[in-house]
Amino acid sequence: MPVEVIGVIGVVSMFVLMFLRVPIAIAMAVPGIVGTWYLRGWTPTSTILNTVIWNHSYSYALTTIPMFVLMSELIFISGISADLFSVFRKWLGAIRGGLALTTVGASAIFAAACGSSIASTATIGIVASKEMQKAGYSDSLSSGSVVAGGTLGILIPPSTAFIIYGILTEESIGKLLIAGILPGVLLTLLYMATVYCAVLVRPSLGPAVERSSWRERISALRSIVWIAVLFVIVIGGMYAGLLSPTEAAGFGALGALVIAWIRRRMTWRNFATSLHNTIKITSFLFAIMLGAFILNYFLAITRLPANLATFINGLDVDPIMILLVILAIYVFLGAIMDALAMVVITIPIFLPMLHALGFDLIWFGVIVVIMIEMALISPPVGMGCFVLKGVNPSLSMGSIYKGALLFMLPIFVLLGLLIAFPDIALVLPRLMR
Repeated sequence: MPVEVIGVIGVVSMFVLMFLRVPIAIAMAVPGIVGTWYLRGWTPTSTILNTVIWNHSYSYALTTIPMFVLMSELIFISGISADLFSVFRKWLGAIRGGLALTTVGASAIFAAACGSSIASTATIGIVASKEMQKAGYSDSLSSGSVVAGGTLGILIPPSTAFIIYGILTEESIGKLLIAGILPGVLLTLLYMATVYCAVLVRPSLGPAVERSSWRERISALRSIVWIAVLFVIVIGGMYAGLLSPTEAAGFGALGALVIAWIRRRMTWRNFATSLHNTIKITSFLFAIMLGAFILNYFLAITRLPANLATFINGLDVDPIMILLVILAIYVFLGAIMDALAMVVITIPIFLPMLHALGFDLIWFGVIVVIMIEMALISPPVGMGCFVLKGVNPSLSMGSIYKGALLFMLPIFVLLGLLIAFPDIALVLPRLMR
């Protein structure tokens, strides 16, 4: 049997295991182990497994992940999300759709210190969705603004998605994180434009609330100082070349700890909870990556990705058309499977193809993270939608899905802009020291 056919069987087996609800890491590792054993025999396979797991488990770059996850957990317990919502409400609440704009703005600022879309959706959603319901907002607009704003957590750095992509592709994690800044700001503005257009067409979707005085607005800005300082330390340190990504993550976790302590939210119970959640999330991410590396080795010896790249490179087709096909695959996969699994499965297959087509992998990393954002709000499996339903059970899944679909439009617009103008993502990484 040709090795390429064995590679295809391995990939199909992995998808079957996933649809049978087998944990993602196991679903990737089992076909990789069995396929390698079939092609190489057990003794070489056991040696390969020991080498792959050992080498990647002791990768220095992996230490970035637990530090950023801990930073996110500490920011969560500091209770700063409610203050951020209050700040934007005082500035934007008096205009139509102002609370939805507030939700997007608060989510963007929270993303600068969180790095997790799920955490952003949960923390902002608890406050924002109920406030918008009390103000008479449409459930679809309020839901859409919460889940869309939550996706900014993995695009605006710090971002665990960029770190995982960087480890899989061996690209600079620092440059990937910096590359997400301008697209993240642009997507925030596109989300706000979507809210504005929605209430312009149907004013009843988002009525205005009370107006705050200028004194109240200026006074409220003090709550943003914490996030601003943390962002400057973490991202500014990397951009200036003073800190490596791992060092920046360590300083970020320390800064978040200090913020929680100053805000008198740091108890031994909260600290223990943060450590427990960090260990649980990090273990989950590490298991997925190790499973991906085992599968990657199996695919490499079947030469499936390399042959696919050779075939695509031989086609007389514009590279942009092939990129659009890749994006269509991501849209489809994002609607039916876990977003992170979608990335770790496809990157090893697409990577040789991207090299052959000459695409910049930093730029493509931003594209991939945006596709993860879309997957997080894509019905029927969008995790962000289920998180919002969990924190506010009074919202119907129909309203949440309807709102999520509306905010997928600005994501498509951003993808178009990045394809037409790649420098949106690349200009800042090129200026790094």
